[in-house]
Amino acid sequence: MADMNTTETPALNKASADAIEQLASVFSAYNDTTERMRYSYQRLQEDVVRLREELREKNEQLERKSRLAALGEMAAGMAHEIRNPLGGVQLYASLLERDLAEQDEPLQWVRKISKGVQALDRIVSDILAFTTEQMCVKEPVQVGAVLEEVLDLCRPRLADGTVCVHIDESAAGLTAAADAMMLQRILMNLLLNAIDAAGANEAGGHVWVRGKRYEEDGDIRVRLDVADNGSGIEPGVLVKIFNPFFTTKDTGTGLGLAIVHRLVECHGGVITAANGADGGAVFTVILPA
Repeated sequence: MADMNTTETPALNKASADAIEQLASVFSAYNDTTERMRYSYQRLQEDVVRLREELREKNEQLERKSRLAALGEMAAGMAHEIRNPLGGVQLYASLLERDLAEQDEPLQWVRKISKGVQALDRIVSDILAFTTEQMCVKEPVQVGAVLEEVLDLCRPRLADGTVCVHIDESAAGLTAAADAMMLQRILMNLLLNAIDAAGANEAGGHVWVRGKRYEEDGDIRVRLDVADNGSGIEPGVLVKIFNPFFTTKDTGTGLGLAIVHRLVECHGGVITAANGADGGAVFTVILPA
């Protein structure tokens, strides 16, 4: 009996060890599976948060486009109704100007009427530009060449020397897939706004145009920044700055930046506004390369 017990004990110990090893393996596999499930759950939660944010942004964009479409239809109808009688006023004013050529005081009155009519016509043109469906013909465009043209057009606003515009080589050397005329209008509007903002700086106004080429999600993009050293943008204004008919100026239709926003979107691009880290405003345009 003693010999049998001696023989069975090592076998029993081996079986127990094997069982413990198997159990440990099961626990290890369970822990690994649990850890993977926990990691997958965290990733899923992150994806849900990201997708909810993307959905919120898309819904906001869709809502904005719906509002703009409705507003555009109304504005287009009003613009056409205004332009028709406006043409008649301009015609009669020009006839009066011809007949009163020898009478200085009445002639000045008529010229003021003509000037007012022209201002109204520009407003109507802005409304139509905002509401009309834009045809964007994209081709490789040298950004530097467009900036030179824009600077030439801005010379009268820079004549007093209170504002200096700096075109960085990083922007001048870029090529973008864009409609050249639309890009000119985009940069012209942003540059004029920046010049106005920088002009209020008593220490001297400065405007910078910078750029870079980069890759995002497999696509090559061009980024252009137009920055100034003005007083910046108030938070309450920042959220409405691209809304049509919104303006902080005493004159103007408030359609300039709304038109720019629409032209950038027509390119499949994005425009944002922010305050710079050192003060002033920064408008960023991102276009396909």
